[in-house]
Amino acid sequence: MTGRKALVFFLALGTFLVTWAASRYALQTRARDEAAAARGASADGFTPSAEPITLRFYRNPAPVPAFTAVDLDGRSISTDSFRGKVVILNFWATWCGPCRAEIPDLVALQERYRDTLQVIGISQDEAPPAVVKRFAAEHKVNYPVLMTTEQIDKLFPGISALPTSYIVDRQSRIVQKHVGMLRAKTTEYEARHLAGLPVDAAVEEIDQTVGLKLDQTAQVMTIPGVDLSKLSPAKRVDAIQKLNAQGCTCGCDLTVAKCRVDDPSCGVSLPLARQIIAQLSGTP
Repeated sequence: MTGRKALVFFLALGTFLVTWAASRYALQTRARDEAAAARGASADGFTPSAEPITLRFYRNPAPVPAFTAVDLDGRSISTDSFRGKVVILNFWATWCGPCRAEIPDLVALQERYRDTLQVIGISQDEAPPAVVKRFAAEHKVNYPVLMTTEQIDKLFPGISALPTSYIVDRQSRIVQKHVGMLRAKTTEYEARHLAGLPVDAAVEEIDQTVGLKLDQTAQVMTIPGVDLSKLSPAKRVDAIQKLNAQGCTCGCDLTVAKCRVDDPSCGVSLPLARQIIAQLSGTP
């Protein structure tokens, strides 16, 4: 096996393992929830977690930026129209393995709490809307999905990894931001607490200045020292997937993408990242 073929093989294997790990985590979470269900549920069907849960919300939360957009079904979607409900703004993409893995949990939450919760999917895909709409239909997505716009990108400039989810309370304030795949039970607890439904959990207030920990499932899109702008949309997606799949050899036990974010001065991850980009762009 040549060096190039070996690299392609291991990159493909890495991408598969990331998606598999995310799906496996989701299945394990559902299995624990089903076990808890056997121990009894509340009158509204809520099943308490077998493990203690602590919810963390921002102290002095800021209002969610107001925007209006048209979803994939042609309906006008406005953040103002959902005031009074808990809202999850879920930034995702069809090519993102962890994004795909959390969709069943979001669908289940939207169905169970449709009177108090509104999930809104905001696709970061560069593919045509028809492709995203077909994907949403195939995955039985029951909440509005819209394509990101220049307005949304300006209002939410901190989307550097997928999935990223903003939790918005009934007063239209951003009370939490999750980078990486949502934990189904924690998200349900957050939605219930913010909706005023009974839930047994500790609640802590945190400052928004506290740095977000990049979840291992997150797919990094903005990578220090790496220019993806010259690649075509398809190759850009390919590059992001490969950078998030290939392990860095500096000893950090992270992918190349996460190493670049964690330590932009790393002299190992940068040439590895540029090598991947060069191979995709066809430059020596």
